[in-house]
Amino acid sequence: MKKILTLIALLVMVGTASAADDWWKSKGSFQKPTQLSVSANGRYLQYANGAPFFYLGDTGWLMPERLNRDQVGGYLTRAAKAGYNVVQVQVMNGLPSFNIYGKMSFGPNFDFEGISDENDYGYWDHMDFIIETADRLGIYIGMVCVWGNLVKAGGMNEEQAARYGAFLANRYKDKENIIWIIGGDIQGNIKTEVWQALARSIRSIDTEHLMTFHPRGRTTSAYWFANTDWLDFHMFQSGHRKYNQRMGNKDYPIQEGTEEDCWMYVDSVYKYETTKPVLDGEPSYEEIPQGLHDADAPRWNAADVRRYAYWDVFAGCAGHCYGHNNIMQFAYPGTGGAYFADTAEKPWWKAQEDPGYNSMQYLKQLMLSFPYFERVADQSIVKSNGTQYHRLSATRSSDYLLVYNHLGDEMNIDLTKISGKQKRVWWMNAADGSLTFLGTFTSKLTTFKAPVAGDGVLIAIDSEKPYLGEKQTSIVMKSVEEKDRTE
Repeated sequence: MKKILTLIALLVMVGTASAADDWWKSKGSFQKPTQLSVSANGRYLQYANGAPFFYLGDTGWLMPERLNRDQVGGYLTRAAKAGYNVVQVQVMNGLPSFNIYGKMSFGPNFDFEGISDENDYGYWDHMDFIIETADRLGIYIGMVCVWGNLVKAGGMNEEQAARYGAFLANRYKDKENIIWIIGGDIQGNIKTEVWQALARSIRSIDTEHLMTFHPRGRTTSAYWFANTDWLDFHMFQSGHRKYNQRMGNKDYPIQEGTEEDCWMYVDSVYKYETTKPVLDGEPSYEEIPQGLHDADAPRWNAADVRRYAYWDVFAGCAGHCYGHNNIMQFAYPGTGGAYFADTAEKPWWKAQEDPGYNSMQYLKQLMLSFPYFERVADQSIVKSNGTQYHRLSATRSSDYLLVYNHLGDEMNIDLTKISGKQKRVWWMNAADGSLTFLGTFTSKLTTFKAPVAGDGVLIAIDSEKPYLGEKQTSIVMKSVEEKDRTE
């Protein structure tokens, strides 16, 4: 019977892998995973060939626990089509963990010796399948090795962490599409010795893959690990709270009433005199209650999650990590639905159709449409700026500038901040990536109004630069096949 089940498992694996391969070959619209590294200026990430890597992450915490092989293939294929190139996963959500097939992650006292059996599809075989399927689709797996509360509760000591780290590194060091994430929603001063042991154990075997630390809400890894040798880029967690939802917490290093100002965490990282890329590892999730714990609270919507994304990236982040309440836990009928997720009306596969989920790709396409590595945050572009939801967020290079506008407010923009006597200007609708050409303007302080309702980005380019065409109607890049047919 065991051999029959194994054969069925293999057939399902082959079928799903083939579908992923077919989609990849037909589209050609993303880059196959290669070794990632930090850019020369220390602020961004890049592929092995030097091309920019914009980290667009989806949060799929419970994938090993909730999805079978066929569902893994379906979820990852849909994520790739929506532009995601990273999925963040909890490798273990228990000590030990059990996956969708009831397979255990390790034996007594973190014994990994007999955990894999060639005659059985085990816990780590399923993790292998997730990683290999993601690889075919151009997706990196952000490996959150173990969730923080498990370590905080004493479930893993230094010796066990070193043993676990060695197992992970030996198993996955040769996989191109791995990003190591130490921690997991926890402060770095809690069980620091365990996190250090885990990170150094992995790093002693695997010196190639990028590594970071996922901290507690409203904190940044730079507070504890500003210049730690094993950490390649920083993460902060802006979290899920609304302005003035401090909820009794006194020890957060933020001012009262700034809980939604995710851009301030980017600024805070560099106060620790560290020059490493930074990402918001966990912003507000689409369809999650504001503040998490009140079922009657409003839910964060598509425009909210876009606001977090553009504020983060325009402030200097090397990408963005999106999350959806129903997707991060892969909610479906019978799973319970943490944080009041509606598992009946919106199981995870329907959540992948939501507008916020599908609009993140336009941010990635926007950033990759221009020279990438020289971009800086520059709020001096905006004159008479507002606060909170009325704050316009600006970024630029030497010959282009971008201004995100959440509410469609009037914009006073200093066009002298970039080169060129004349500037061509567009409006990009952040919800669908559509472009509207606004005209050519002389280089001076100029007032603009959004041509359509909703959040979007004002784009100004030195008129001599060919980054966008005046007749271009979308920021989405054409695939190789589309270019061949139209050029």
